[in-house]
Formats: sequence, C-alpha cells, structure tokens
Amino acid sequence: MTTGQGTAAPGSRNLRLLLVGLIFFATALNYVDRQVLALLKPTLEAEFGWTDQEFAHLGSSFQLAAAAALLGVGWFVDRFGVKFAYGLAVAIWSIAGMAHALAMTVQQFVAARVVLAGAEAVNTPAAMKAAAVYMPLRERSIAIGTINTAPNIGAIVTPLLIPPFAVAFGWKAAFIVTGALGFLWLALWIPATRNVQPVTKLPERAPVAWGELLSDRRTWAVAGAKALTDCVWWFVLFWMPDFFNRVFSMGQADLGWPVAIIFTLAAIGAISSGALYPILLSRGCSVNRARKLSMFIFAVSVLLMPIALATGSPWLAAIFIGLGLFAHQGFSTNIFGMTTDIVPAVRVASVIAVGAIAGNISGTAMIEFAGWSLTNGHGYAPMFVFCGGAYLAALGLIHLILPKLELAEQED
Repeated sequence: MTTGQGTAAPGSRNLRLLLVGLIFFATALNYVDRQVLALLKPTLEAEFGWTDQEFAHLGSSFQLAAAAALLGVGWFVDRFGVKFAYGLAVAIWSIAGMAHALAMTVQQFVAARVVLAGAEAVNTPAAMKAAAVYMPLRERSIAIGTINTAPNIGAIVTPLLIPPFAVAFGWKAAFIVTGALGFLWLALWIPATRNVQPVTKLPERAPVAWGELLSDRRTWAVAGAKALTDCVWWFVLFWMPDFFNRVFSMGQADLGWPVAIIFTLAAIGAISSGALYPILLSRGCSVNRARKLSMFIFAVSVLLMPIALATGSPWLAAIFIGLGLFAHQGFSTNIFGMTTDIVPAVRVASVIAVGAIAGNISGTAMIEFAGWSLTNGHGYAPMFVFCGGAYLAALGLIHLILPKLELAEQED
C-alpha cells in the first residue's frame, strides 16, 4: 500500500532493505572498477611510458564520457525504471572493465574507459531514483547515507587488494577479476528486485519534461553544488595514489595503505551524515534549517584538508585528506538528500543526472589542471587550496538560489 506521505506496508521492509543492500554493493563495485587504473599507475606508467599529462587525459576522457552519457542517463532511468536500467548498466560496465586487460596503447585504454564511463554513469541517478521511489521519507536519508558509503568501501578495499594482487598475478588479471564481479551481482539483482514495490504515488516510469526540468531553480541548485564539490572527489580518487608515490616515495605495493585510510574516514562521513539530518528534524528544525545546517558543519570541516601539504608523514597527510573526504561525503549525502526531498520523484534521476554532468565536467577540469600543475612544477598546492573552500562556496550558492527548501510532497 502506498500513500501520499511516502509510507509502506511493514511487510515490504525486508525487500526494501535487500534493494538498498544490492545498490550498495553495485556502487562499491562501480568504484572498484574506476580506481584500478589509478592504483596501477606506477606499473602502467613504467610499461607504456606515460607522462603525467597523458595519465590526466585518461582520467579526463572518463569524466567527459560520463558527462556525455549523463545527458541521456536521467531520461533512460526515469523512462525505463531502476530495475532494468541498473541491471543493464552493470552488465556493460563489467564487460568494459575486463576489456582493459586487452588494451596495449593509450588509445585502447581510452576506448575501454569511455565505455566504462558511459555505463557507470547510470549508477548515481538510478540509486537516488530508487531511494525516492522505494524508500519512505523517514527511511530515505539513512538509505542514501548507506548507499553513499559504498564508494568509500570500494575505495578502501581496492587499494589494499589490487596493488599486491597485480604484483602477484599481473595488471591484466586485476582488470579481469574486478570486472567479473559485476556478473555475480547481476545474478542476484534480477530475482531479488522482482517484487519490490514503490512507496510513492508518483509513477516509477514517466517521460521527462525537459523544459520544466531546466527552468526549475532546484535543478540548478543541485548542479551548481555538484560542480563545486564533485571535482574534489575526482581529484582525490584519481590522483592520490600518485600523490603518495611522488611526495612520499611509496612503492606500488605500499601506497594502498594511506589511500585506504583516506576512504575509511570518507565512509565514516557518509554514515554519520545520513543520521545527522533526521536528528536535527527530530529536534524541531525545519527542513530548510536542518539540511543547510548539516551542510555548513561539513563545509567548515573541509577547511582542514590543505594541512596535508604541511605534514612530513604520509600517515598524517592521509588523515587530513581523509578528514576532507569525511566532510565531502557528509556534504554530498546532503545534496542527494536535498534532491530527493525537494524534487518530485518522477524527476529525481534526471535532476541527479544534470548534477552529475556538472560534477563530471568540473572533475575533468580538476584532473587536467592537476596534470598541468605537476608538469609545470607547481605541485599539488593549487588543487588542495581549491578543495578547502569549495564546500562553503557550494552552500552559499544553494542558499542564493533556494533561500528556503520545501518538500516536493507539498506539490504532489
């Protein structure tokens, strides 16, 4: 049974929890496949003779391909539904991940990255659409926080396992094994999601009115916030293995440990952020105040991140960068939560896709800027300084565009 308030029959709770669990693991796999290339940079750089700028081009090709794919991903998920769209995407990105093992030139790596990016772009819009459609309002924030923890789990496990695995079995085996995990997930997804039902009265599948979508101030608040903050995530995900290799002379088999510390702290941030918003609501805060106060707390915390440059220890640097990602994940969870709260469920995937396009484009710029900065002797300082102030700027932009956040249910 569904109601306009987004409630559901108690008997469907187990199915919803299973859905969240499967999305969690798919999201983790998504980031396993993304991170393998960055972690194998020292090995691949030695074998193929890549420069920093060429490596940056590999990263930016992924970001641009994802941004291009997202032009249609939101429509695809909103039109065909989460169950079909997500399953197809995982199958394609698993094949693309394995295809990296066949690449022998930069151009072939780029081709594999482009296909991987296009399929993996489905992940976030589909996950947030699932939260909006299948989770009651009071469970939604926790579900989003849980799902938003998954990238960190993938980013923790991958640096601990992949570098030593590649040393033992070769870099090609690393791509094949990580890609194949998606097919194991797919075997569970199809039967497990067959009977899960929406809790919103809005349809899961519907055409998207693009004129209405792009003229809505809420869409641009999400897009602006994602543009300012997602580039920090992509910078850390893509360049931190090189940072520890370059700055602290850590080898292929060892650099995974500080990276794992970073994403462990990020995971804690994602978990805690899911709980903060409902706590503030329960203490009498309005939706507007609770959401923006949560964002402010995390935005201030990111100011600690540039301190990593002043340490002489890779472990202290990892802690300060990790605290930055702790706050990033808290802020990001609140952007997603804000979107599912204020945007009608029928348009959530499309709005998230627009935001992800903005984030991928800014991520491309940051990755290329890092390659230029390193090539020209400026080091990592310019990127870290930007990271420190990005979140206060994003919150200011949200407040400028949307002085008062209101629940979309008031419109339905």
